[in-house]
Amino acid sequence: MTDITPTAGRSRISPLWAIVFVCLGVVFHALALQSMIQMRLSAMFFMSDLTWTHLVAALSSTIDADRQTAEVGTLPFLVLFSLLTLATWPLGALWIARRCKVSWRLAIAEWGLRGWAWWMLAGAWEILRVLAFSLGFENLQMLLLTTPHLIEACILAGWFATFCSMLTGTTSRDYSEQPSKLDTPRVPFTVWSMIAAFVLTFTAMNWQLYESLLIPHGDSAMYEEHLWNLTHGKGFRSYLDQGLFLGEHIQVVHLLLIPLHLIFPSHRLLELCESVALASAAIPIFWIARRHARSSRAAVLLAGAYLLYFPMHYLDIAIDLKTFRPIGFGVPAMLFAIDQFERRRYVGMSVLLLIALSSKEDYALVIAPLGLWIAFDAWRSSGEAALRRYDSDQPVNDLDATVAATRRRLFGFGCGLAIFAAIYLLAVIFVALPWFRGGDDPHFYRYFGELGSSPGDIIKTAIESPLLVLGRLFSVRSLVYLLLMLLPIGFLPLLSFGRFTICLPLFAVLCLLQLSADQPNELLIPFHHFHAPAVPIIFWAAAVGMGSVSGVACWIASRYLRRAETDKPHSVVGFAAMFCLACAFTTGALIGITPLSAKFWDPGRAVFWRKLYIPGKRAELFPRVLAQIPEEARVASTDFVHPRFTHFERSYDYSHYLRKISDYQDKVPDDTDYIVIDTQHKYSTIKSPTDVRELREQPDQWELLPDKTDGYFIILKRKRK
Repeated sequence: MTDITPTAGRSRISPLWAIVFVCLGVVFHALALQSMIQMRLSAMFFMSDLTWTHLVAALSSTIDADRQTAEVGTLPFLVLFSLLTLATWPLGALWIARRCKVSWRLAIAEWGLRGWAWWMLAGAWEILRVLAFSLGFENLQMLLLTTPHLIEACILAGWFATFCSMLTGTTSRDYSEQPSKLDTPRVPFTVWSMIAAFVLTFTAMNWQLYESLLIPHGDSAMYEEHLWNLTHGKGFRSYLDQGLFLGEHIQVVHLLLIPLHLIFPSHRLLELCESVALASAAIPIFWIARRHARSSRAAVLLAGAYLLYFPMHYLDIAIDLKTFRPIGFGVPAMLFAIDQFERRRYVGMSVLLLIALSSKEDYALVIAPLGLWIAFDAWRSSGEAALRRYDSDQPVNDLDATVAATRRRLFGFGCGLAIFAAIYLLAVIFVALPWFRGGDDPHFYRYFGELGSSPGDIIKTAIESPLLVLGRLFSVRSLVYLLLMLLPIGFLPLLSFGRFTICLPLFAVLCLLQLSADQPNELLIPFHHFHAPAVPIIFWAAAVGMGSVSGVACWIASRYLRRAETDKPHSVVGFAAMFCLACAFTTGALIGITPLSAKFWDPGRAVFWRKLYIPGKRAELFPRVLAQIPEEARVASTDFVHPRFTHFERSYDYSHYLRKISDYQDKVPDDTDYIVIDTQHKYSTIKSPTDVRELREQPDQWELLPDKTDGYFIILKRKRK
């Protein structure tokens, strides 16, 4: 690419060609967006059904209920993109010309050609869509109909990144630094500011969800109950577990929060700590990216992309509003471990990897391949380069002997790490979890649906029906999942493909998951927590890939453009970093749940801010419930009020789920003193006292306390003889 700089020379691009590109970009973008909006299936990725209905009505269009489409004309979209072009093309060129001290004619030609070339990607999407429907390619149809928001995010990100890279007039000096400055521990104020903004935003959101009685107990607030029960002599458990929590997962990292929990014993503390932990991973990302890209500016942009990375946001607040899971602590632990590895501090790396494993055994799925990668990378390295990569502090008097010793040490370390992680994972799945569960199979076996309910069944299915397994691995849902993980970071991990392959075993497991028995082909989307171990590897690969961008650009230029190198190799790094940040922002705007996303402001979405973050009457009335129940009581309660009773003598689950504490019967435990039923939460099937099974079946054992909450809550007290 040619930079707009004072020394860039005269552009060879005719303004006429720029006009052609701009006009084609406007037309193609308008046609594509028209197709995206007129189909309900694709429009749902941009807006709620409610908003879509209002938009169609505003455009004086009608909805075909049978075909699930709307008759939307092209003119409104042509007008929209024409106005956007008239506002941004000449004014943007004027800004670029003044900033870079070049002629306006040169700037408008370059900006029009480069910027609106991205808009023409929409035309490619539209052409593929027409061909897919004309030729009956069902898989391609499904792919195109489920990724329009990703195409739009990519277009806007490329367009914006192009403008920013031209505006800044990047030079080699801007994106390269002296080697002595590349490994200092200093973190710029900009990174600290972004970390603080993330922590403040997510802490406020999490705490408001807690105040609104919207946080479920299972897989979220129960972790705080672990700490409370452990420090009060009740064991490492909640009363959801089939005994000790270690029968569910070998997940103990949250015990490190006990000193803080003794000071501030609240679920809100855990939410705060997880937000801080996830945000802190931006620090090692900055260090690693600066080391490989040789640029603090590019490293800051990658750290910002991480904090805008929507799959990471769903580790803090999942789609089901589970706001705390210990698996999130493994993300910074893994990234700090990788930084320690690159600094040749293997003891520190090993300790951090153990912390990651204590976050959840799933991290073994990336630690074992990481060990294999270390061993392979040490084996293939030779000469002085290997010595500098792994052990640059050693003297080089006897280079061959020193290199050989270094390679052997790293090869052994990598193999040992891989073997340890593999043995640990097998021991957890086949020994530890069944032992703590009294011989029962781990609960997550059922997540694989038709493939089987145990590792043996899954292996048997893979042997007897390999096409079933391969069909799940290489499917549209798997490709969409991969796009959702890679597009928000500008596909940079693919430029360090060796490192990226470390997370492929985990990705294969994710593709085999079937969370919904009713919808076996539902889209696999990183809205839960299962993808957490892949996040550190993806950003490590992205950081290294950013450093490879200029080399790739030079290779392309020399091979296909017949030039020895690009005009400004380091400006390519700058564009890649800006594109990465822009992709994180645009995908988050369309898919995320933060105040920077469209979902947050869409009244038809389940995550609309007024629905989640403004406590309603239900939350206002709940203190009246707490006032009627003594803290020494044993309380069974429905899910979303369950977290408020975890500090009582005992806190049981009131549902139809059969639990060991109730002898696997559909009843509350025999020692229950009170039952609290939330009649207004979204899963409630009980709306009045006549629906309560205890009052129908055991009226001699339970009494209904007077209603002080306008029917929002029902309280039962056990009759004592």
